[in-house]
Parts: sequence; structure tokens; C-alpha cells
Amino acid sequence: MQTPADPQDRHEYPSHWEADVVLRDGGTARIRPITVDDADRLVSFYEQVSDESKYYRFFAPYPRLSAKDVHRFTHHDFVDRVGLAATVGGEFIATVRYDRIGADGTPASAPADEAEVAFLVQDAHQGRGVASALLEHIAAVARERGIRRFAAEVLPANTKMIKVFTDAGYTQKRSFEDGVVRLEFDLEPTDRSLAVQRAREQRAEARSVRRLLAPGSVAVIGVGRAPGGVGRSVLGNLRDAGYTGRLHAVNHAFPDDVKEVDGVPAHRSVRDVDGPVDLAVVAVPAERVPDVVAECGAHGVQGLVVLASGYAESGPDGRERQRALVRQARTYGMRIIGPNAFGIINTADDVRLNASLAPEMPRPGRIGLFAQSGAIGIALLSRLHRRGGGVTGTTGVSTFVSSGNRADVSGNDVLQYWYDDPETDVVLMYLESIGNPRKFTRLARRTGAAKPLVVVQGAGQAPPGHAVQATRLPHATVSALLRQAGVIRVDTITELVDAGLLLARQPLPKGPRVAILGNSESLGLLTYDRCLAEGLRPARPLDLTTGATAADFHRALSRALADESCDAVVVTAIPTIGEGTVGDAELAEALRSAAEEVPGKPVLVVHVELGGLAEALSAAGRTAPHADPTAAGTGGGARPSPLSASLERGDPRRPAERPPVAVTPGAKAPSGTPPRSPDAAPHPYSRLIPAYPAAERAVRALAEAVKYGQWRREAADPGKVPEYDDIDERGAAELIGALLERGQGLTLGVEETCRLLGTYGIGVHRALPAPTPDAAVEAAGALGFPVALKATAPHLRHRADLGGVRLDLADEEQLRRAYDELCELFGPPEELRPVVQRMAPRGVDTVVRAVIDPAAGAVVSFGLAGAASQLLGDMAHRLVPVTDRDATSLVRSIRTAPLLFGWRGSAPVDTPALEELLLRVSRLVDDHPEVVAVTLEPVVVARQGVSVLGATVRLAPPPARDDLGPRTLPAY
Repeated sequence: MQTPADPQDRHEYPSHWEADVVLRDGGTARIRPITVDDADRLVSFYEQVSDESKYYRFFAPYPRLSAKDVHRFTHHDFVDRVGLAATVGGEFIATVRYDRIGADGTPASAPADEAEVAFLVQDAHQGRGVASALLEHIAAVARERGIRRFAAEVLPANTKMIKVFTDAGYTQKRSFEDGVVRLEFDLEPTDRSLAVQRAREQRAEARSVRRLLAPGSVAVIGVGRAPGGVGRSVLGNLRDAGYTGRLHAVNHAFPDDVKEVDGVPAHRSVRDVDGPVDLAVVAVPAERVPDVVAECGAHGVQGLVVLASGYAESGPDGRERQRALVRQARTYGMRIIGPNAFGIINTADDVRLNASLAPEMPRPGRIGLFAQSGAIGIALLSRLHRRGGGVTGTTGVSTFVSSGNRADVSGNDVLQYWYDDPETDVVLMYLESIGNPRKFTRLARRTGAAKPLVVVQGAGQAPPGHAVQATRLPHATVSALLRQAGVIRVDTITELVDAGLLLARQPLPKGPRVAILGNSESLGLLTYDRCLAEGLRPARPLDLTTGATAADFHRALSRALADESCDAVVVTAIPTIGEGTVGDAELAEALRSAAEEVPGKPVLVVHVELGGLAEALSAAGRTAPHADPTAAGTGGGARPSPLSASLERGDPRRPAERPPVAVTPGAKAPSGTPPRSPDAAPHPYSRLIPAYPAAERAVRALAEAVKYGQWRREAADPGKVPEYDDIDERGAAELIGALLERGQGLTLGVEETCRLLGTYGIGVHRALPAPTPDAAVEAAGALGFPVALKATAPHLRHRADLGGVRLDLADEEQLRRAYDELCELFGPPEELRPVVQRMAPRGVDTVVRAVIDPAAGAVVSFGLAGAASQLLGDMAHRLVPVTDRDATSLVRSIRTAPLLFGWRGSAPVDTPALEELLLRVSRLVDDHPEVVAVTLEPVVVARQGVSVLGATVRLAPPPARDDLGPRTLPAY
């Protein structure tokens, strides 16, 4: 952190402007304010800029900076004059500055809201997106300092800089005068500027992960001289996997005469490697890692996989060691997986990277796998390839990342990569925590619209050492928000694999209608019951009897798939006496050939102790010959491990939208199906039918696929945020500004709350204090009878069940009697805090809340008032901004929603008015981030209209940076 020393500086050094960013090519840079201590860095930077770039910056030959220039460009007040620098290795690679100007173009101070902006980027770093990143950050700084518009003068030949401005997406005005292009643009974010920013973020972060997963050269640092040890094991795993790039072994203790280790070139330092090193796998003790990182940075290494432990997981000292590691790596523009990582895998034929502790390479496939825990990661790899004792068949992995402490590269980064990775159709993630739910839900919503994302979410805290703000929302609420973002949220590793295999192998169901057929009536009924429990709509099971042949299965499945009233089929099968391998193969082929006739509907198999069928279903999808058991990596003639056996099954790659069936060579086709030559080559794409050992597992996976398919269809039309003519956004802003002048955060009084809500068309029934019986009568006279008398003491508020409320008081006599009753039951008026309120129409009492969570952002919640929400937690949640479709689904998402729609003969209430109220509350907190909490309770929803009987609002200064701000990496 820099510290300005000039007494003329009007503000303290704004450390919150410091940020690490990912550039277009995947490297990183640090952006920070320029201070008086940077004079030498600025001069050195300028000397490395070409004459042409200097000419574009100053409109004239400008070979060197004068002392006056250096003073001007390093002395800032951080309000009217601000300079930012992008640095790599502690040295400047680009600068940007703004100077506030008045209407006449001369230097000015607030309230002037325009500034001139100018950039300079070293030629060696042009094209990396440095200027675009600096523009995002200088614009955020300017908005924070009250500047609303930038002006820039650019020579017409400086097309690169003109493109930076025009591509940013801000509202612009361009003019040409005296041979100079003048650009003026508003700094208020627009839909287009946000879209541009998000697209740049995705490309940069995806590229940074791609550099780690597809390196052209790898150095393993810490390779032991003797067999064994972590470094030597990883080196062997890389070599045995057939890594296609250049591989190097590094150990500072290698004797000078050691030139190779296990056939791999050996070096004492990564600096001795002749040529670039893209990825370094660091397998040295934690105390030696800083020296290794420095050597890698000096050599230009692009990324690190740090296997060493002893970091944040080990306590406060390790936490600081981890933060220092990230800061050091980012200084050189490197990204880190780890520390305490298990490693990374890429099965692509042109990469074959196994930079992990997994002793064998998983077979290629279409599933991307992320796990924070190495133990969970290897367990997932094993389950995906197991041949028995669970979900059977073979489905391979495209890429695997086990991030350990995820000090730098996180699940969000890898999700950016998988979003447009053509080799990945399904994403499976094990997340012990979600450090930034706001960003994760945004990325998940976009990814889920393109490919399934299945998540097991732990309930743990953010990984030690992270500076990301942790969410204050309950675990269940975060889970609900993830589901709204299109995440297929499951509870166990088994469910993660079950759902993943179905989604990787089968098309999405178009609805919840399920056909069930098989040779066991009892198993069919079990499946039927589970379908009902999961909210599916099953037809009565078709019992083919235990004597059913493969041809019977084929005909029944063909009819079910051809039935327009069926969206998916579950086939149940039990072994029959005397059935052997050939019969299993025939049955498997019968199911596959029938499924091929109607490829748009998913098919699942529930089997009981039927290893032969499971094996046949898997084998029928082979698209590559068996591996040679004597090939390298299998240990000669030694029996292969379960993972090796899975590796021998071939490559099931296929486009997700075209899943035809492959045939088992030598298997007999059932009668009624066309025969295939045993010598015919397998179909290039294979539709694998997943088989499950229990009905509940198959049905649960199918139910998740049905819900995800429904979300995909709804996501195509997410709805809109309505505009309301009576909303006074400017008036609300002025009121909020005036109220916040009182302090940093405050809960508004009754009158202030009503005024603020009123600017958004939300009316609140007045509640007048009644400290005495006479005051209660006077209040009732002002409001008009009938009235309600309420005790508002904290222990009685919103607790009608305790008797602290009296309703429908029609006259003064009833009001005084009710007042005396409350005082007799609960104590004197000063303890009761009674109020009088005009009666509202009878209806259903509900509660509406909005809260700004530091990690998840703004969330609107809804439920019925009282025990349903307080005791049972029956609340539904939506992320802000809420659309009209969101509001409709929010009202219907709670378990007690039937009470709103005429349950047991009651009159339905005005849910459209309730939905409008939800939309207005959403608009309020979305338009004004200073509104950090809103509670409307109770909200009585009558047959016509809604009545807000109680409201509280809390204000706080808005954060300096929010999700609309510039892209940054988590701070350390």
C-alpha cells in the first residue's frame, strides 16, 4: 500500500481503490492510485513507451517528462485530480488520470461534474485489455467523487484508444474540431456498458483458467532424486498420462551431472529452462514457496498449482503466509490453484494433462468437475468410473480442478471457463462454501441457460484467509437463491453423480409425465410411489412379468416413448433365473435400440443386483477399443484398478443435442429390430442409458432434470421489471440523502418511513400513539371508527396470538374497555406502548421483507405472518431486481400459498395487488442501495387490495463498490 506524503493532498490515500484484475490474455495486473512516491516508476515507464504512443498522448513529440510533468502526474488530491496505474512486478505498464473541469474547460472543483480523462499504455502491453480495465476503475472512482461525465480528446489516427471509449458501452457524444476527435460520455452504467463489462470479465477469467488447464509446457518443482514423494509422483502422473507438451523436472538439489529424471529433462532452477514455462506445479515445503514463486515470476511462468500445505488451514500464521503468497504471485501476473491443492486434469487428446496426485488419468468425457476438497474430488472421479455398487456405466471427465484453499482461482473462475468450453456438456461442483454468492448466482444463471450445473453445497464458512465478505443469509435461503439461478442443488455426493450422469447421457425431459415399465410389479410400484413423492406425474406401471424377453422390453419401451403423453421412461428390471451374460446384452441392446427411435426423451433403468445388465448398458456404448493391459501406466501384467478398468471402456463423447445409440458388437438384436453387422464400426456418438441400483435414486435424478428443464424454458422469458408512473425516484434520493446526514446508519421513525415508502407508491396505515385512554379516543376520532388497538412493545409486536391486539372497536366505549383489558393483562401503558390504527379490510396476514446482504446482494422475501414464517420458516426469496414473473412465482412458492387462493372454501385474495407491492419494494432497494433493510408486517391481503399495517426501514451509506462496479479479483 502506498502512502502519500504531500501535505497538499486533500484526502487520505484511498486504499479501497486498489484492485487486482484479470486482463484479456488471462494474466493479472494490479491497479492502484499514483502517489508522490512513484516519480521514478513513472519516469522509467515513460522511457519504455514508443515515440508514436507519446505523440498520441500529447499531440506533439514529447520524448521525456520534465520535472514539472512528473510532479503534476504524481501529485493528486484524490478528488479533483486522480491518477491510477496498472502494475506488473511493481512497475507501471499503463496509467490513466482525470482532471475535473468546469463548463469552460478549465480546472474546477465540485459541484462541477465533468472531467477530462487520458490514458497511456506501454506498447508491449497494448492489446491485453489494460486500458479497458483502467477505464472501468477510473469511471468508478469518478462516480464516487461526484463526477458524472468524462471528456476525452483523441487524434483520429489513435484508433485503438477511440475503440476503448466506443466499445465501453456508455452513452456517448462525438464531435470533430481542429483535427481532434472529442468524445463525451456519461458514466452512469447502462445495460450495454454492464453487458460489455460482464463479457470482458468472462473472456478474461476463462482465458486465465485455460492457460492453467492447457499449458504448452509444465515444470514440476520439487521433484525428488529418489522415487517417491509428492513431486516425483506428480511428474510420473504427467508422463504416464501422455502429456503432449514439454515437461521439466526441477530441484535445486540436483547434482550438476543429473540431466534427466525418469526420462524428463532436469534443472536446478526454473530459470535454467531453455524456453517458456506456462505452468509450474509447486511441490516444495511452504517455507520454500516464496523463493520458487520469485523464480517463476522472473522466468515469466503464467500460473502455479501449489500442492504444499501449511497455509490458512493451519492457523493465523499460515493465513498470513497464504495472503503473502497470493500477493506475491499477482505481482508477477500469475494465477494460483491452491495452496493445499490436489491438482488439475485435462483429458483432451491434444493436452492429456494430469498435474495432480491422482495416480491414473480418468477417461475422457463431457463432465467438468470442480471440488474444493481433494478427498471429495478423487471420490467423485472414482464414482464416475465405478463399474458396480452404484450408478453403473461409464461417463468421462473433460476437466477436473481441485482447488484446495482456493486462495486465488475459485469455482467462479472455473465456471467462467466451462461456460463456453465446447468439451464440457455438464458441470458438477462440490462447494464447501460460496464466498461470493452474488457473483456465483449471476454466473450460474448464465451457465445454466447453456448447460446443466449440479452443485453440492456445504454449510461451512468461507475458506480461511479469504477477504471476501461472508453472507449473513441462512444456508437454506442461499440454497433457494441458487435454485432460482438455475443451479441443480443436491444434498449428497451420491445425488451429485446420479444427476450428473443422467444429464450427461440423456436429453432433458419436456415435462413431469413419466411412464414406468418392467418385469417386476413391486419394483414398478416402488418407482411409482417415489415419482409421486418427488412431484412427478407417473402413469400406472406396466408389468411385463418376470418372463418378459428382450423383445418384450423393446416393444414396451418403443410404445411408451412414442406416446405423446409421456415425457420420460423409467425401466425397472430384476434378474431372472438362468439369465446370463448373453441375455443381459440382449436386454441392453433392446433398450438402446428402442431409445434410438425417439431420441428426444430420457430413459433410465432401475436394476436390482443386475451387474450383467449394468455392464451391458455400459459396454454397448463403447466407441473405442479396449486398452492394452500391458500399456504404460498399467503396471505391466498387473491387474488394473477399478479406475483402470473404467479407462478401458473407451470414449463416450457425444454432442448433448444428438444422443443416438451404439451397439454392442456380437450382441443379438431383439426380434423386430434391424440387425447390425458384428464387424460394423460403432456409431460415432453413443447414448448411454444410466442404470441405478435403487428406485429413489433414479427418480430423484429424473425429478432434478425435470425441474431444470422447466427452469430452462422459463429462463428464455424471464419477465420484465415494470415501470410505475407514480414512483418519485428523485424525491426518494433527496429524502435519503437528507436523512443520512444524521449519521452512518439509522432506523427511520414512523413518519420518515411513511414518507419514503410513499415516494414509491407504498401506503402505510397510520398508527397513532395512545399513551392514555383519552389519547386513544382522540386518535380514534382522527382516524375514524372502527379502529384497532395494538400493543407495540417488542415482546408483543406482531404477536396477535398473545392477545395484544383488539380489533373492530366500533365506538369510544369499546375502545376504553379494550384499553383497560390490555393494561390489566400486560402492564401499564409505558410498557405496552399502545397505538390506535384504522381497521383494514379482513384478509390474509403476510410479511414482505427486503435486505441487502454483503455477499448475495439485495433479496426480497415473502411469507405469511406469524407461525408459518417465524416457526416453520415458510418464506420464499428472490434476488433483486424482481421481475413480474419472479413476483408471481414468489407468491406461489411458499408451502402455505393455498391460503391465498381459496383454501377449503375461503375467498381468494388479491394476489395481483400483492405482487405489485413486491415489485415496488424491489424497485426501492434496487434504485437506492442506501436502503439496506425494509420490513412490511403485517401486510393484510384482502379480496381487493392490500393494507400495509406496519413498516420499518433502515438506511446506511452505500458501499464504495458494488456489483455494478469494475471487475476485480478478491482482495488480500
